[in-house]
Amino acid sequence: MPFDLAARLAARRADNLYRQRPLLESPQGPEVVVDGQPLLAFCNNDYLGLANHPQVIEAWRAGALRWGVGGGASHLVIGHSSPHHALEEALADLTGRPRALLFTTGYMANLGAVTALVGQGDTVLEDRLNHASLLDAGLLSGARFNRYLHNDAQSLASRLEKATGNTLVVTDGVFSMDGDIADLPALAREAKAKGAWLMVDDAHGFGPLGAHGGGIVEHFGLSQDDVPVLVGTLGKAFGTAGAFVAGSEELIESLIQFARPYIYTTSQPPALACATLKSLELLRSEHWRREHLQVLIRQFRQGAEQIGLQLMDSFTPIQPILIGDAGRAMRLSQMLRERGLMVTAIRPPTVPAGSARLRVTLTAAHSEAQVQLLLNALAECFALLGPEPSHA
Repeated sequence: MPFDLAARLAARRADNLYRQRPLLESPQGPEVVVDGQPLLAFCNNDYLGLANHPQVIEAWRAGALRWGVGGGASHLVIGHSSPHHALEEALADLTGRPRALLFTTGYMANLGAVTALVGQGDTVLEDRLNHASLLDAGLLSGARFNRYLHNDAQSLASRLEKATGNTLVVTDGVFSMDGDIADLPALAREAKAKGAWLMVDDAHGFGPLGAHGGGIVEHFGLSQDDVPVLVGTLGKAFGTAGAFVAGSEELIESLIQFARPYIYTTSQPPALACATLKSLELLRSEHWRREHLQVLIRQFRQGAEQIGLQLMDSFTPIQPILIGDAGRAMRLSQMLRERGLMVTAIRPPTVPAGSARLRVTLTAAHSEAQVQLLLNALAECFALLGPEPSHA
């Protein structure tokens, strides 16, 4: 029987779950052009406003002139350049760990770390709301895979009782669709009590969280002993691309030897590493970016509460507005776009059924006036759409 792809696509359209790619025709920033329309965007993850920073652009340009535009080979052949090495050392310093290892994407970093550390006979325990890359990594590792209730240390503890072999506990630092943060101190206590390792993917925490932008581990004042495996991505607050794993000398050497997504992938362009070194410098020196971002987060939450919007428990730049019905979320997103604002509707399967939402993201490049424009537009759209129909 042939694949009936047309029927699958038709069903997705009928369920208001069909996805389409907006065409960005400008650099990233608060003010963008998408599909030919100028818009005020509240949907990217460029939390510190560095993706289009002139100093980062210049660092990339100078790096390309010095090092060319391609990595040329995997790191273990001849693709590990001086900029890559310098960036790894800088990331190790940022995280307070002996070593860091670059990966080409966050998906590959998570897949590489989990599958290199556990396999058949071992156990992987993950938060139910972890990013798809973490869930896929657990499933592909060959280890016994189980999920604990979201951010629930007691649920984790009950699963740790049944764990076999080497046990890896895996969580997001900031949950990308809810905006809440993991209870790392409690998770670390449970993991250590059972001799398990805790791995944290802090893709959305580096930059916004921590006194110096060091993310959720810095935010809680935890050590490498508490969180042996720390993952971060460079395409969000750092404003560039790629990812890294930071940890002990033995961890990084083990990943170099056993992480297949690292071993068998061409290195990122050296010029990209040059650009990231500059963005890392700005992340650490320009504290006003994090301070301004916190002002905007407070402004948005206070304004949304006055309107009566249903926010989720988040003090991060990710501020979801819970809608419920996927069609209603899509309609609100379209109404905002008609008013010149871009806010993405997030629907299943990215989030659980019945929890579709508008995912508002704030960045240090936004102004208070722009956030007020968003609040005004949200108030108008919700008033026009009216209350959600009762299903009683």
